[in-house]
Amino acid sequence: MKLPRPPDWLIYLAVVGALTWAAIAAQDRADVPPAPPPMPALPGPPLAPASPFDPAAVVKTPATPGPGTGAAFSVAAGGVWLTARHVVEGCARVAVVVAPGSAVAAAVRMDPSSDTAVLFTKGGAPAVPLAPPTLLRQGAVAFHPGFPGGRAGEAASRLVGRRRLTTHGRGARPQPVLAWAQIGRTADLPASLAGLSGAPALDGAGQAVGVTIAQAPRRGLIYTTTPGSLRAALAAAGVRLAPGAAGEPITVANYGRVADDLRRDLRVVPVVCLGR
Repeated sequence: MKLPRPPDWLIYLAVVGALTWAAIAAQDRADVPPAPPPMPALPGPPLAPASPFDPAAVVKTPATPGPGTGAAFSVAAGGVWLTARHVVEGCARVAVVVAPGSAVAAAVRMDPSSDTAVLFTKGGAPAVPLAPPTLLRQGAVAFHPGFPGGRAGEAASRLVGRRRLTTHGRGARPQPVLAWAQIGRTADLPASLAGLSGAPALDGAGQAVGVTIAQAPRRGLIYTTTPGSLRAALAAAGVRLAPGAAGEPITVANYGRVADDLRRDLRVVPVVCLGR
């Protein structure tokens, strides 16, 4: 028995409804980072101290970069921020973006020994706590909330070891860094995470263990400064931090939401460099 064909308007309505539902579902998941692979049940061995024999890594940067952006994160509510030195180096003006079309001028203090810079503004946001100088372990997880490609986004990574990083472009700068293998990122981000420089590398306790400074897309690696370099840069700039509130625990399941909260609370913000 042949069933009667449904009216054309009913078929049209069903197709439109299905497409609308798919579009809404895709939009809801557009910025949700994919779940990384399962983590090892036990932490790895302690990370050895920095050594001149650590593997070498090279990152190339433009010799004469133009205006650009990166990220910074608050380390003191009075208006003290950390970012990557190369984001603000040579800038005629540096500003911290606090809202669309609104920015606050920042004074800059470069750290001579690492790719780190301290920014000072009038007023600030609640601080991102710094991790205590404890021993890191291989396989530890870090989360990098920032603005890759000029948009809100984040990556997750796992510690693989130490490197001696040399930046070619505006002068070679060998420095000890940490190398992290990417294990997750915001959906639809390009292969390059340009613009993530200056973002904090947060441990599972929500504490900063380094500043994100470079990426090797082909190798899937993210490079950060070391925990000691953060405190050394602040000490060199004359900053003494008061004990702060504990960070929010971060996991592979909630790091997208935590990253959004950090940006919304202006604890992680874009940095604009104008006129090199």
